[in-house]
Amino acid sequence: MKKAQRTRLSILNKAFELIYSNGYRATSIDEIIATTQVTKGAFYYHFKNKDEMGIAMINEVITPRLSKVFVKQLENEDNPLFSIYVLFQHLLMKDPFLKIELGCPASNLIQEMTPWNTSFSYALNKVVDQWLNSLITALERGRKNKTVNENVNTKSTAMFILSGYWGARNLGKLETTTAPYHIFLEQLKTYLKTLT
Repeated sequence: MKKAQRTRLSILNKAFELIYSNGYRATSIDEIIATTQVTKGAFYYHFKNKDEMGIAMINEVITPRLSKVFVKQLENEDNPLFSIYVLFQHLLMKDPFLKIELGCPASNLIQEMTPWNTSFSYALNKVVDQWLNSLITALERGRKNKTVNENVNTKSTAMFILSGYWGARNLGKLETTTAPYHIFLEQLKTYLKTLT
């Protein structure tokens, strides 16, 4: 990796850490520059402004890290209901990228930025669509191999499961405890049994 690419990635990773902890609007370019120990010139060489950097952070940091887990866990699994449960158990209980007290970085940005910035809405919509499509594809594979009832509406089911995950993640953030995660996972397991 070339030095310019390393610098860009360092800016994005440090920006992510600050934004995940403090929120997008509360994090300034000056804080990002101070944390990465690059010059203002280096920052502006890579990004025209903070919003361009924020979109790059979504596309180059958040999307690859979270989508890799989503796609990998749900691909080529004979029993998609089991893999869906394992995926959300991993995201809530085991993934070192996600912190209880900070919630889901994508969900945080959706809540904070989409009312004000259509570029953020577009970038975050792509992330959510990828997650939903991974869930839908897994459920449809289950319908074909008869591990999922053929009458299951895969799109509605995927939306319901993802909404429940985000709710649990937000409640965990609010309470700074994994208790909502355990409740969600218990109910998810029960719900998934009804899809067979």
